[in-house]
Formats: sequence, C-alpha cells, structure tokens
Amino acid sequence: MSPVRSRAVAGTAALVAGSLAVACLLVEGALRLEGYEPPRFRNTARVVDSKWRALLDCYPTNPRGYFDLDLRDEKTRERYRWMAPVRLDAVARRAPWAVEFRYNALRFRDVELGPKPPGVRRVMVLGDSFTEGQGVKEADTYPRRLEALLNAAGPGRWEVRNCGRRATDFPELYAAFEQILPFQPDVVVYGMVLNDADRSAEFQARQTYVNDWILDRGRILEGGAEPSLGPFSSRLFAMVEDRVETYRTSRATLRWYREMYGEPNRAGWERTQQYLRDMNRRTRAEGGRFLVATWPLLVGLDRYPFADVHDKVARFCLEAGIPQQDLLPVLRARPTESLWVHPVDMHPNEIAHRLAAESLAGPILALR
Repeated sequence: MSPVRSRAVAGTAALVAGSLAVACLLVEGALRLEGYEPPRFRNTARVVDSKWRALLDCYPTNPRGYFDLDLRDEKTRERYRWMAPVRLDAVARRAPWAVEFRYNALRFRDVELGPKPPGVRRVMVLGDSFTEGQGVKEADTYPRRLEALLNAAGPGRWEVRNCGRRATDFPELYAAFEQILPFQPDVVVYGMVLNDADRSAEFQARQTYVNDWILDRGRILEGGAEPSLGPFSSRLFAMVEDRVETYRTSRATLRWYREMYGEPNRAGWERTQQYLRDMNRRTRAEGGRFLVATWPLLVGLDRYPFADVHDKVARFCLEAGIPQQDLLPVLRARPTESLWVHPVDMHPNEIAHRLAAESLAGPILALR
C-alpha cells in the first residue's frame, strides 16, 4: 500500500474512532441525565419458624403498595420475633415489606384438613409456589378466589382447599397428591408450572442458568452492596453489560425449559406423564375428577417462548383423557410485568391469581 493510501486509511480510521468516541460520550451523557442504572434490588428474604407453621415472604421495596406488613415498625417486628429471634432485625433492614403465611400440619397454606362435611363438594388444588401463592395474601390466592366464584355460580356448597407447597416438583408433587387423596376430593386441580417436571440426574446436572424466569437472580444484589452505580461508573458500559448478561442467561433458560420436555430429559418427562396418568386414574377410582391447569411462566406473554411446550402438555392430556385448562390465554392479554409479585419475583401476583380463578371456575363446574 502506498504511503498516501496508508495515510488516507489511517485518517479514515481515526475519524471513525473519533466519531464513535463522541457518540459514546453523548450516550453516556444522556444516560446520566436520565439517571439510568440497571435495575438492581437487595435480596428478597424468607423468615420461617422451625416447625413450618408460619412464614414471611419479605421484599426490599413495595412498588405497588400491596405488601401490608412493614417490619421497620417496631410493633410489627415484635409480633413476628418468635419466628426468628436473631435474624428478624437483619431481614427488616434490607427487606422490610412482607406477606404472612400460615400452614396446617401437612404444610399446606390452609386450615387443618378433616373429613368432608355432608353436602359439600370439595376441590383440592395441588401445586408448587404458584398455587401456595408466594408473595400473595392468602385471601387473594386463586384457590380462595375460586371458592368464592364456585359458590356464587354453582348449585350446592363448594369448599376449595389450597394444597400448594413451594419448591415442590415431581416426584414430591406425587407424594403430596397421595397425602390429599384420603380427604375425599370431588375435584383435584393440579396447577402445573413448567419447572415441575421430573428430571433425570444427568439433565439436572447441566442446569447452569441464573435467571429461571421465576426469581430474577440477575437483578438481586448479594450481601451489603448498594443498589446504585458510583459517580465515576460508566452508565453506557453498565447498560451494555446488563443487556449482554440478560441475553446470555435468557438463552440458557430458554434452552433448559425446552429441553426439559424434549430428548435431553426424555426419561424425566416420561415419568412425569406416568405420574399424571396415575393421579387421574386414582382420583377417578375414588369418585372424583382430575384437572390439569397449566400456568405459563410470566415472561414475554405477548410472544410467549414456551407456547410449543404448552401445546405438548395439552396433547398429552388429550391423549390420556385428562381434562386440561391452559391459563396462558387469559393471562397474555395483560402486560407481563403487571402480573409479577415484584420486579425480582416473577411469581403471579393477586391480579394473575384472580384471572386464573376466573378461567378455572367454568371448567370445574362442567366436570361430570
């Protein structure tokens, strides 16, 4: 290359580099003026007594004004000190907004279970934290909403029991089903979440994601870190880093959920299908009916990435003769974030629970 051409190329490169530097500075300035920071929150917390009869879900902020317990209040704090005498003050400093849970002897969020009263049709709702109602007041959970709707719309008297238990997947869900079957349910509703499927040891060992689209760990600050950037930190760099990390973990999460119902976890999905067949068969043998209610993960509902997985579950239920109600259609009409308990807790909030109950009331009344 001639010296003249070399100087021209170098000049062009310098001009491009200078333009990029100016553009970056302008973007940095704009982000600072807007007060941009990647969304970060102090960690959520859970306070539970040693016998699992009471629990508090605790959050660092109260953006919707829904959480009714403020542990910064001394009288409120003293009311719950028996649950965690040493730890409660530390939790109150970083996650003071709370929702109370009370459990029965089977560790379900309901009154003690007993014989079915005469003339009552009993619905028992089985599931994980979506059914238990993580971050949601007991009166707002979909089993409670469903009970009110059934009694308002259907003949006779209905009783709906919440048999959700957080952090429970198959085969533990099947064990919970066996616990509730002796209580004579007329209807067993299984609130299915996509992470419930049984998983082979080999498949589970490959789980490396951070954000499971239920609890957004990528937005959570650990330890005593402050949820803010320093005055000399680059907002542009923080934005790019945040977007890259979100993209990386989202791809990993998407792949993991899809593979859970595909060839990489074929044995686990086959066992899950067998559990569902057995639950349907055993419920019907006792004179009841079994219904699968499929909850979507609350992510991108307008272009939901797991519609094909829902279709696969629906096809299985149809082939197995199991009634199934997909909750995706009723929820996707709402902005996704409007259905979250909290910006870092993507469990369904009280609005999602109400919509789920409204979607299930008709199919339950129609069961024969």
